[in-house]
Amino acid sequence: MKPKFQHVALIGKYQTLGASSAATSSRHAISTVAHFLNDLGCDVVIEQDTARNMALGSYPTLSVAQIGAQCDLAVVVGGDGTMLGIGRQMAAHGVPLIGVNQGRLGFITDIPYDGFASILAPMLHGEYVEDHRSLMNARVMRDGHCVFQAMAMNDVVVNRGATAGMVELRVEVDGHFVSNQRADGLIIATPTGSTAYSLSAGGPLLHPSIPGWVMAPIAPHTLSNRPIVLANTAEIAIEIVAGRDASASFDMQSLASLLHGDRIEVSRSAHHVRFLHPKGWSYFDTLREKLHWNEGVTAP
Repeated sequence: MKPKFQHVALIGKYQTLGASSAATSSRHAISTVAHFLNDLGCDVVIEQDTARNMALGSYPTLSVAQIGAQCDLAVVVGGDGTMLGIGRQMAAHGVPLIGVNQGRLGFITDIPYDGFASILAPMLHGEYVEDHRSLMNARVMRDGHCVFQAMAMNDVVVNRGATAGMVELRVEVDGHFVSNQRADGLIIATPTGSTAYSLSAGGPLLHPSIPGWVMAPIAPHTLSNRPIVLANTAEIAIEIVAGRDASASFDMQSLASLLHGDRIEVSRSAHHVRFLHPKGWSYFDTLREKLHWNEGVTAP
C-alpha cells in the first residue's frame, strides 16, 4: 500500500558540522532515514543546505521554499533547535512536520532515532495525531520605524547587557499600561516555549491547546512581580526605559544593542506549525519523560 504522504522532504542540521563524530552520526542518521522512506515508496528529497553540509548527493534537493510549495510532509532529523528553525519557515506553507530526535531533550522532536522505523511507518500511512502550535510575530520599533522583525515559536526575550545591571522595561498589553519592571529581563513565551527559558524563570507550563502567552520576568527586583498568563490575542509592547546594552532574541534570532525608547511589539501570527505525532501520543507523556516526573515513584 502506498504511503499517505508521497512527496517527503528530509531536513537535518543546517550548520556545517565538519568531520567530527557528531557530523558522522548525523550524516548516517539522515542517510538511514532517507533510505527507509525510499524503500517505503516515498519520493524523497533532501533540503539543500542539509545535503550540502552533510555531503548527501544521492537524492534530489530542494530549498525550504520549494519544499513548502511541493512536498506533502517534512521529516526533521535533529533536535528541538533544528525543528524551531524549520517550523517557523514551514508554517506559512502548512506543510506538516515529524521530528526524529537526535538531540538532548526532544520536546518537539519526539520520535527517538533508535527504532524510528516501527513508529514512522504507520504514521506515513495515516496513523498519527495532529498537533497545532501557535507562533508570535515580533518587531523592534525605533523612532516609529521597524528595524527588525521575526517570527518565534518558543519565545521573545528581552535581556540586560552582559556586564550591566538591571534593565527597566515599560510593559503595555493592548495599549494599557501594566508596569515598569526592573529585572534582568522579560520573557514572552508560547505554550511550546513554556517548557524552555520561561520554565527556568519560574513560569507555568501551558498545554499547547491553550490560546495564551506566558509573560515571565527574569530575576525581578520586586519579588511580587510574578509570571502571568495572557490571552494570545493580546498585543504586548515592551519599551526600553533604562539600562545599557539590552538585547532581544526571537527563538535563536537576535538583535543586540537596543536603545532607550526602542519598543519590542509582540502579537499572534496568523500562521501555526503542524506537528504530527504517533498514534496514542500524549503531551503529558512528553512532560513526564522529559522532565523526569515519577522518578523514584511506582507508576500505576
